[in-house]
Amino acid sequence: MGRAVRARAQANPARAKECAGVDAVDVEGGSGGLGGSGGETVWRLRESWESPVGTLRWDRLGPRDGPPVVLLHGTPFSSYVWHEIAPALAAEGHRVHVWDMPGYGASAKNDGQDVSLKAQGEVFAALLDVWGLTGPSVIAHDFGGCVSLRAHLLHGARYRRLALVDPVALAPWGSPFFRLVAAHTDVFGQLPPALHEALVREYVGSASHRGLRPDVLAALVAPWTGDAGQAALYRQIAQADQAHTDEIQGLYPSMDLPVTVCWGAEDTWIPPARGEELAALIPGARLRTIPAAGHLVPLDAPARLLAALLTFLGD
Repeated sequence: MGRAVRARAQANPARAKECAGVDAVDVEGGSGGLGGSGGETVWRLRESWESPVGTLRWDRLGPRDGPPVVLLHGTPFSSYVWHEIAPALAAEGHRVHVWDMPGYGASAKNDGQDVSLKAQGEVFAALLDVWGLTGPSVIAHDFGGCVSLRAHLLHGARYRRLALVDPVALAPWGSPFFRLVAAHTDVFGQLPPALHEALVREYVGSASHRGLRPDVLAALVAPWTGDAGQAALYRQIAQADQAHTDEIQGLYPSMDLPVTVCWGAEDTWIPPARGEELAALIPGARLRTIPAAGHLVPLDAPARLLAALLTFLGD
């Protein structure tokens, strides 16, 4: 599962609705295997879709006839958080879809862009239609958890099953730093570029319990650098609104699909106790605690998380 996965066919962007897309996303250079310490990994999303709030980048990997799985990232991250999990799921026979939300990663970052959780939920529901997926398994991390829940509960998106990994789902949420920046985005947006980048590196790094490899940290930070990236980071923080989880929290007991909740035992961004609370609200949901992992479970403990996900997907 640790070998590099390379593309074998080039998808036609004009046929994004067809399921006969690319066979693999570019994962070059290797990462030393799940949890390894090898060389730099290159992550490219080669397809695009013009969403109502800006161009988003996406790709898919794995056998074309495999059961579909969709991965959602959180904030301030991108689909790169899945760069070890996605190829491993594909190697197990799943057709894996990855994407960067508008305003994140390789997707468009524009002045005045709506990157709220409300907009992302609507975009995700529409993207599933673009892909022609009517009942995929969905795996969602952090803000992606709220996005997947909103798409399902408010916009009729149907899933075969749902795995929530340290999700933003229950009030109150937001780390002290997040709340500080949200209250002063105009000030933080004027930071000198070097100081801004150092701040983002510390912020992103604090989501990991074990510590991130330099190349992994650099890949997570890069989308938030430069004029467009710096503005985009503070834009998405400014638009983060707890009302978007409050709106759906009361609907969790009505969910009728298999759900697993995975939580890093050492998560300092969202306390693990929230996992117990969330699992108790969703009928039949099971909580899986991932030891020696912080908020960035897909990067802190990819092998342990993969084992939990494969068991869930195979139930």
